[in-house]
Amino acid sequence: MALDRFSAQAAHYARYRIDYPPELYAWLLPQVPNRLRAWDCATGNGQVAAVLAQYFRDVEATDLSASQLAEAPKLPNVHYQVATAERTPFPDEYFDLITVGQAVHWFDPEAYHREVRRVAGPGTVLAEWGYGLGQTASPELNALIRRFHDDTVGPYWDANRWHVLDEYARLPFPFARVRRAHFEVRRQWSAAWYLDYLRTWSAVVNYARQHDGADAVRLVADELTQLWGADEREIVFPIFARAGVV
Repeated sequence: MALDRFSAQAAHYARYRIDYPPELYAWLLPQVPNRLRAWDCATGNGQVAAVLAQYFRDVEATDLSASQLAEAPKLPNVHYQVATAERTPFPDEYFDLITVGQAVHWFDPEAYHREVRRVAGPGTVLAEWGYGLGQTASPELNALIRRFHDDTVGPYWDANRWHVLDEYARLPFPFARVRRAHFEVRRQWSAAWYLDYLRTWSAVVNYARQHDGADAVRLVADELTQLWGADEREIVFPIFARAGVV
């Protein structure tokens, strides 16, 4: 994860990105027998770290982006610092739980797994999850969102993005007692809110970098707003998760 893809939109990311449902944590936490220390890797704006802080004595939260960390909530038992997934300052055999939300597809798998094994204690659980493209009740709106994702900004996605679309099926997970699960996040959003969510996409940021700051979202804004309507509408994000013992 040597390339910082999210500092430019850190404030938008903190405001408009989804968080994760209670059902995910209810599935994960019973798998973790010891709850002294957790590491939330690629924490972004700290949304997962803040939840883990309710269950663990100490939470270490790392991210490549100092701008992202600046948006994270300040909590007494959460320590934020800049570090990559592949190289951290932590002692050997240190953690009881390691989590990665919507980020593992950016890592160097071999180096990341080597670091996970180094810092994992006996019985440590590693949990990784992500989420796919949101869906509404409108087929026309869903088709427009898909065209924007695949065609308009499709060439501006990093190649690793496609691991999210196949739920990490091609990313190795060489750990024991692997469990998998699916969840949903449902949100009531206005068209304006959804358009700002689109501006958090790394492909939209890449588009702006290559087009003198142009906003790709403007290319779809009018049509999307018309299809969305004046009221808020529900959008459903599919969550996929896997966990195993290191």
